[in-house]
Amino acid sequence: MKPRWMISKLKPSLPNWASSLTSPSKTLISPHPFASSEQSSPFVLNNVDLSFLLSNCAKQGQLHLGSSIHASIIKNSVYNQPMSDIDLRISLVVWNSLLNMYAKCGQLADAAKVFDHMPVRDTISWNSIVSGFLRSGKLETGFEYFKRMYGLGVYYLDQASLTTVLSSCDGSDFLYTSQMIHGLVFLTGFEPEITVGNALITSYFNCGCFNSGRQVFDEMIARNVITWTAVISGLAQNQFYEESLKLFMQMRCGLVDPNSLTYLSSLSACSGLQALEAGCQIHGLLWKLGIQSDFRIESALMDLYSKCGSIGGAWQVFESAEVFDEVSMTVILVGFAQNGFEEEAVQVFVKMVKSGIDVDPNMVSAVLGVFGIDTSLSLGKQIHSLTIKKCFGPNPFVSNGLINMYSKCGDLEESVKVFDRMPQRNSISWNSIIAAFARHGNGSKVLELYEQMKSKGVEPTDVTFISLLHACSHVGLVDKGMEFLESMETVYGLSPRMEHYACIVDMLGRAGRLNEAKSFIEKLPVKPGILVWQALLGACSIYGNTEMGKYAANELYLASPDSPSPYILMANIYSSKRKWKERAKTIKRMKEMGVAKETGISWIEVEKKVHSFVVDDRMHPQGELIYGVLLELFLHMRDEGYVPDKRFILYYLDQDEMEDS
Repeated sequence: MKPRWMISKLKPSLPNWASSLTSPSKTLISPHPFASSEQSSPFVLNNVDLSFLLSNCAKQGQLHLGSSIHASIIKNSVYNQPMSDIDLRISLVVWNSLLNMYAKCGQLADAAKVFDHMPVRDTISWNSIVSGFLRSGKLETGFEYFKRMYGLGVYYLDQASLTTVLSSCDGSDFLYTSQMIHGLVFLTGFEPEITVGNALITSYFNCGCFNSGRQVFDEMIARNVITWTAVISGLAQNQFYEESLKLFMQMRCGLVDPNSLTYLSSLSACSGLQALEAGCQIHGLLWKLGIQSDFRIESALMDLYSKCGSIGGAWQVFESAEVFDEVSMTVILVGFAQNGFEEEAVQVFVKMVKSGIDVDPNMVSAVLGVFGIDTSLSLGKQIHSLTIKKCFGPNPFVSNGLINMYSKCGDLEESVKVFDRMPQRNSISWNSIIAAFARHGNGSKVLELYEQMKSKGVEPTDVTFISLLHACSHVGLVDKGMEFLESMETVYGLSPRMEHYACIVDMLGRAGRLNEAKSFIEKLPVKPGILVWQALLGACSIYGNTEMGKYAANELYLASPDSPSPYILMANIYSSKRKWKERAKTIKRMKEMGVAKETGISWIEVEKKVHSFVVDDRMHPQGELIYGVLLELFLHMRDEGYVPDKRFILYYLDQDEMEDS
């Protein structure tokens, strides 16, 4: 095949950047750059043109054009059988470009064939084949090529060789590989090179070896913005927020100016620390620099304000954004949900859909997370229909959200259907369905699902054990619950959180084993938190244990002075023991402390409308009719022998009033 014919046949489909190489005025040039006109070859393009063309094919994925050029190269003897040193160098440039093209187009089998048939190879050739396999996730093959390269002699390695391998080291399993490459860095003398140092820092942080990453940074003679950003982002991503923010402040006092990625990492650190003041200062800097409109920066700012409880600030950033992407819209939805604005989150999502914004699975997952017992089930079903139309069903995050949505809205049967239809289930899927049955009080099913989860090879997480302990608490399986707590650490290496300890206290308390619950709290390896004391006080309320109730209430007062729980629960305990004076003192103290009891609300959905009620509610349009029906039901209940439980009456009533009530 003659190259002139090949290029002319391809011309109609060539990209714009190749048009100059195929124009009629293009003279025929020999692949030998110093050839005379008498020695001119009929080949259309020289080695420089071919390298340029193949490089652009690699960048833009023009595999068809690249493989056609490959065919023309094979036909030319200069590239296959170089006769001189000059021909050898020219040939090497072209073959390296061809190898790089196949590797970047993802055609690794073809890249390997080109590599194997190359008349000569240099460091660039080896780097290209190693990089191609590592970038495509074929780590074992990529490392094997690197091993072969190293076997030829350490002089074959250059900076790119080392940074290519380091860039693929992501996860604790690759720590040894990172350390081995670090040794090669010293062996080859590349430790002063900034690019190598940057790659080492990133690799160590990705492998979870933070001390080594920081040590490399501290020992670097020269640092650029990438160096600083690598450490600041590495610390933030691994939840060393305070150190990350301190290093950012140190950078600003130096000679290297932060870039947009550095600011992103610093905002992430502020979000993790909930450092609103520092975040606002960085926001001001972004305004001065004029980069506050970068959509990644906007998303980070919304996340910062949301996590700091300033949903107004997050909304201002959202409204001022010139361009919305899926990330920014997901962040604002999650922000509303995290700050208790569930209704607003749903409204924003509905407006997005109605305005024609193309929602993605992350946005759907975010809005499903706001659904609870007070949310419309019919709206949840509409969102479910949307996920079916959008073909989001196979997405595990969406399916997990649907399982939680249906169970929280009371439709456990639909939760099971969604779970059963899932093509693939991860630990979150199993946690969601286990939590659904735990939420509905079906402890035996929870334990059954847990066994199924283990039989499928899915390891439980700390969230799984919260549901298991919750189920054991409601079913009364105290010994089983204690076994679960022990297995968390001994079998799965999970450290219990305060939620787990609170579940144990609740479990012991519900079983009437209050002294054991108190003893368990006293032996905790950490300082008991609010949840633990609430659980103990709640158990005391159930059994009317005044003395232990006082003990738990006093601890809860100290842990959460603004919480109404200790006052309300102690009032319940006193009511159950008919200690009306003590109950009155408790309520009086609550008022004097300025603590307000949050009004309890009940909901019911009728014909796609949610109706809410509070105690002694007279505001509902059908209030009189509802009270009439309730009175009739109550009379029927009394006729059937029902006796009201007056233990938890919170209003002081004399005995006659209580009898009448």
